[in-house]
Amino acid sequence: MVKVREQAPDFKLKGVMNDQIKDYSLSQFKGKWVVMYFYPLDFTFICPTEVTEFSRRYDEFKKLNAEVLGVSVDSVHSHKAWIKQIGELKHPLLSDFNKEVSRQYNVLLEPEGISFRAVFIITPEGIIKYHLVHDLDVGRSVSEVVRVLTALQTGELCPVEWTPGKKTLGKA
Repeated sequence: MVKVREQAPDFKLKGVMNDQIKDYSLSQFKGKWVVMYFYPLDFTFICPTEVTEFSRRYDEFKKLNAEVLGVSVDSVHSHKAWIKQIGELKHPLLSDFNKEVSRQYNVLLEPEGISFRAVFIITPEGIIKYHLVHDLDVGRSVSEVVRVLTALQTGELCPVEWTPGKKTLGKA
């Protein structure tokens, strides 16, 4: 099971970006923050709202030296077809078709064979600093992911409801 403050497991997955299928690994993003989110399935009700919001907010992540990776158990062919329906994305969708990465990150809902909604924030050195996992019926807040990423990058203690521009509590 993965834990905060531990090394994030590396992986090699096929993914879709700009209508092309490419190989992706966590290690290729060394030196950058990574926001990796898992979602249950393409062609569902809540998932397109999350995936398109991560894409819409992608430039905010780029300004924070972060790459965004979406992961589901769908095939790359399903991803390609779905992207045609929901519109081009600014970040890749990765295929965890064999469910190994979902298992490694402890987000696989085994009976259904799909991933929970989950997000991991990983440092440029590959350390997990944040993860959130929740059930299928509520979409996550991309604003909260941006807020937490920004807070983690301050290297300081950030109080409840802290937002960029507000005072921190000093060094950790």
